[in-house]
Amino acid sequence: MTPTITAFAQSPDRGRGLARDMAVRWALEEVGQPYDVRLLSFSAMKEPTHRAIQPFGQIPTYQEGDLTLFESGAIVLHIAERHAGLLPDDANGRSRAITWMFAAFSTVEPPIVERSMVQYLEHDKTWYEERLPLLDDRIHYRLGDLSNHLGGADWLDGAFSAGDLVMVAVLRRLGSLDILQKYPNLSAYVARGEARPAFKRAFAAQLAVFTATLTG
Repeated sequence: MTPTITAFAQSPDRGRGLARDMAVRWALEEVGQPYDVRLLSFSAMKEPTHRAIQPFGQIPTYQEGDLTLFESGAIVLHIAERHAGLLPDDANGRSRAITWMFAAFSTVEPPIVERSMVQYLEHDKTWYEERLPLLDDRIHYRLGDLSNHLGGADWLDGAFSAGDLVMVAVLRRLGSLDILQKYPNLSAYVARGEARPAFKRAFAAQLAVFTATLTG
């Protein structure tokens, strides 16, 4: 059965591949699983119909038969466990890959997201100029540890896995900031992820939605 995911009809990321459905699209492309997409407006996301499958009124969701999931990390993990290609064959390797998924969302991403929220929502506040450097320091602290672990390796733990997919997706949220550029091995790591054919297909699919909003 072909799964259906939800995504923004008009994404605030303006086609940069940062919306939360990107990681899910990428995972599906990596394992060669066709999928359908149901596009939602911001108002439709808050309606009871959508909240029945996503209590917080967000995207993405994943529906396949009688299974409904939300939260991009949970969806990526489900895809990785059901299809070959995103988790190692050995039990210990699988557990380590899953650990890196949790590390990406729980340890590396929080200060990155907080900084973006401050930048967009608090730029006119009196504390903005003082708070931003503090958040940058928190990001550097996490990136320094991650950079030390990665070293000169291509991926976090041997072959590319769901852990790398999620970590690259998180690091891409730094966007055009020069923070990541201070860690050449992490910049190269993200570039390797973006060079994967599955990433390119997922990015193109998400970009096509944004492009359609400009021409439609």
